[in-house]
Amino acid sequence: MTHFPHLHWVWWSWNLVYDLRYMLAFEFMRDLFEAGTMIAIVSGVVSYLVVLRRSSFAAHALGHVGFSGAAGAVLFAVNPFYGLLAFTTVSGTGIAVLGKNASHRDVEIGTVLAFMLGLGLLFLGLYQGYATEAYSILFGQVVGISPAQVAYTFEASVPVLVALALVFRQLVFASLDEEVAEAKGMPTMLLGVVFMLTLAVAISIAVTVIGVLLVFALTVTPAAIAVRLTKRPLYSVLLSVGVALTATWVGSFVAFYEDYATSFFIVTIVFAIYIVVRSIPLLRRLVRWVDGRARSFASSVAPPLRRLSGRVSGRSRSEPSPDVLRGVPAAGRPAAPERPAPASTDPDGA
Repeated sequence: MTHFPHLHWVWWSWNLVYDLRYMLAFEFMRDLFEAGTMIAIVSGVVSYLVVLRRSSFAAHALGHVGFSGAAGAVLFAVNPFYGLLAFTTVSGTGIAVLGKNASHRDVEIGTVLAFMLGLGLLFLGLYQGYATEAYSILFGQVVGISPAQVAYTFEASVPVLVALALVFRQLVFASLDEEVAEAKGMPTMLLGVVFMLTLAVAISIAVTVIGVLLVFALTVTPAAIAVRLTKRPLYSVLLSVGVALTATWVGSFVAFYEDYATSFFIVTIVFAIYIVVRSIPLLRRLVRWVDGRARSFASSVAPPLRRLSGRVSGRSRSEPSPDVLRGVPAAGRPAAPERPAPASTDPDGA
């Protein structure tokens, strides 16, 4: 379960500081915020590379592969997260080795995914009990986060961030144009393996909060939002991390006071931000359309208005009628315009 059924009687107030302090008084909520912060940072950074390398299908596949690993770990009485991490890293490495071009790995990803899902089905069939721990990975298990899992999340996140910091520029360059990077002598295969390993670790720790089925919310959508707001890599990464942190913190806070799943609120917040960002170009087009229609209407109405205005101004500049000047003294009357002399009809000029 990812919600807090025993706290259904708790309601939040207008004093958000008090609500936050009350929430953090529970140890499992402190563990959730600590683990969620690290997960959001790692997922935000990896998310940018996922979008840049067009590897959304790979992120989706590794999440499902992780479920198979968790099922195998339950069968052999091992911590499900170790099985999840082992399956995702092995599958990620296999996808990177089999698929040379990062943007055309759909066949390799589909092949590995089908095989791993088959193994997961086999593991679940061989297990005689009810694999509660494996099924909890599908939607996340927020309440079950322990201090040991927080330490595991931190230990797994730090190497990922360090590895990405060392090869980030090379990964970005190879992601933009892999053929040019290979022509320049860059180890594109090694970079692909490093990327898939970091993605595997990010997914392994993200399912703790968001679950396998909703892993897209933190590993794809934050960067999809960021790249629509800025084109600079550093700003995109920072914005992606900010979106992931906001969704994780706010979603966890709201889920504590509402009797619904935490992953639902996290996904809803990320999706709402994405819809708002996608709506900005549509609003701009609507404004341009309205402005164009207004200009077209003004251009069609302007000529008649100019003619009408010319007639009115012409009347105001003409000589006043005698009826108007009848009561005006001769000294104050305007001088009458001089009329030209009539042409002579005498042929001799007399």
